[in-house]
Amino acid sequence: MTRTRKMPTRTCIGCGRADDKRSLVRIVRTSDGHIEVDPTGKANGRGAYVCHRVECFDAAVARRRIDSALRVHLHDDDLDRMRRDLEALLASAAASQQGR
Repeated sequence: MTRTRKMPTRTCIGCGRADDKRSLVRIVRTSDGHIEVDPTGKANGRGAYVCHRVECFDAAVARRRIDSALRVHLHDDDLDRMRRDLEALLASAAASQQGR
């Protein structure tokens, strides 16, 4: 008898929706203090999750939830860089969806 694995669930810090870990984008604070978007979801460090929508990222920024989730104070240039990285990730995901 085989057991089905329980899929890990995470909560979006922008909208509060709980979903499968793989369907969310992970933002990670690495051990050396850098903040980056983690497309693999496997990078070492403290992580926070947002939906695959820029609106959720903007809501998390407006409410300073990224700062509190990652236990760091982010500057505007860090947030701008992360937004560009997230938009690039979403664009590449959309392109791969159309290519199927």
